Amino acid sequence: MRRIRYGIALSAACATLLLTGCGGSGSYAKSGAAPAAMSQAESAPAEAQIRQKQPQQRKPGDADGIVSNVKVTQQERQVIYTGSMTVRVKQVAAAVEQAKQMVTAAGGYLSKEESSSASDSRASATLEFKIPPDKYGGMLGRLGKELGTQISMKQATEDVTLQVADVESRLKSAQQSLESLRSLLKRADTIGQVLDVEREISAREADLESLQAQQKELATQVSMATLTLRLLGPVAVAEEPEEESAGFLGGLKAGWRGLVSFTMGLLTVLGAVLPWLIASLPLLALVIYLVRRDRTRKPRITTRPPAPRPGDPGPEAA
Repeated sequence: MRRIRYGIALSAACATLLLTGCGGSGSYAKSGAAPAAMSQAESAPAEAQIRQKQPQQRKPGDADGIVSNVKVTQQERQVIYTGSMTVRVKQVAAAVEQAKQMVTAAGGYLSKEESSSASDSRASATLEFKIPPDKYGGMLGRLGKELGTQISMKQATEDVTLQVADVESRLKSAQQSLESLRSLLKRADTIGQVLDVEREISAREADLESLQAQQKELATQVSMATLTLRLLGPVAVAEEPEEESAGFLGGLKAGWRGLVSFTMGLLTVLGAVLPWLIASLPLLALVIYLVRRDRTRKPRITTRPPAPRPGDPGPEAA
């Protein structure tokens, strides 16, 4: 009987477990989509956190892994062109007029002119032209070939793009600061505040004018190239600057040039004084003659020896 009871209880327990498993599997099968959706919803924030923690791959042009949307635009270069040229010509006056006409036709102008008053063969002239940068190279070639024989030429360029940008940035900052001070002046209550703000406004206005002058000068130098043209006659001496050499030879050359300069200066002074000496010779001779004549006319004064005193020995005793 005990075995039968144990068998019945064991059968009932197995049946209960079987029914429970089937019901769990059925409910799991019916609600299987919900756990999947829940798992995806829960995993999305986790994936976002993981992506934030993971380092991002850098792209070309990114700085420190941060994607920048700033578009890089190539800025136009601001360049100052300067040059000097020496040309030997047959007639300096005619070459000067021809050079002026050529530069004026190219859109440039003459800013400075110096010329000597020597003879045609020894004459010389120095011209400073302002030429548009796009015509600068072609004008150099034309002046060196059409005027005469080119002796020397030097060119130099200076990129002032950063300097122009810096001046423009400082100019904008100064204008904004000045506007802020002017608005602050309207809200000033006391006389002391008004005086302080006006003093600061005066200082900022001076800085602003200085920056505007720098901007204008840079714009002028960039907009026009500068060419210094020297024209020499057939036998005029072309003086070119020599490079200074160091050491004994350099000192010797410097000493020789100093001696030559001193001698030339001394001769110049002597040449300036010599005409005055020649003009004053008759007056000097007249003065000497009068002095000698006065000396001859003056009588000679003879001095007598003093009378002997009583008791003094005579000259014989002496």
